[in-house]
Amino acid sequence: MSDVKKEFVQLLANYGHVGFTFVASIIIGLGGGIYLDQKVFDDRTSPWFTFIGLAFGIAAGYKTLLEILWRNKEKEEKPKRQD
Repeated sequence: MSDVKKEFVQLLANYGHVGFTFVASIIIGLGGGIYLDQKVFDDRTSPWFTFIGLAFGIAAGYKTLLEILWRNKEKEEKPKRQD
């Protein structure tokens, strides 16, 4: 495979991972909040835990997004430093 294709596949996998992780963390947070509202507290706290779970999911999504971007930035800077 040529270098351009390898780089394209690597970038595609990287950005796909970022998107999937971001969306998955939001869905898990929202699902956890809905579960707490409906099953644990029998809709007495509805919609508060749903909002809290959504907020935690969004925060976890951004945290993971930033970690992935920082890790990739460090990988790109290492070859430049060695030259």
